[in-house]
Amino acid sequence: MPEIASTKAQASPSLQDDRWRQMHLGRLLGHAMRRFDERVLHLMAGNDGVPLALANLASRDQISAAHVHITRHLALEGSRLTDLARAAGMSKQAMGDLVDQCTAWGLVQREADPQDARAKRVVFTPVGLAWLQAFKDAVAQAEAEFREAVGKDVATVVALGLEAYAH
Repeated sequence: MPEIASTKAQASPSLQDDRWRQMHLGRLLGHAMRRFDERVLHLMAGNDGVPLALANLASRDQISAAHVHITRHLALEGSRLTDLARAAGMSKQAMGDLVDQCTAWGLVQREADPQDARAKRVVFTPVGLAWLQAFKDAVAQAEAEFREAVGKDVATVVALGLEAYAH
């Protein structure tokens, strides 16, 4: 009778050490990005220019890095929802949900598109512009903290390397 093969896969010697699964560059970049975005949101929650209601939402983790997509990608003159979704790498429906939340919080509003009466543009409100300034301030602070943590030279090399890799 032929010997039945074991149902347990035998890992090759090169797979025995699987630390690479947790410590590869993509995973480290993902962790770093989440840490950076969390720090930015924390700093925004403490910014005096952010309305108290928004600061409270941010401090209670009700505003997430997903909401920062609007802050990061909405053009100052406004954007159509499809363009905003494309810039953020999200579906139109998911971006529409974020825009609805941000509208309820007073960050953005929809208005008629002057170039197409059938279309709407998403634009920052005055509160949204204050939020955008808080975002700018928080990013600058988080970048300064990164430079302090790893050193100016390493921070410069990381920034240049990431810029080259991303484009």
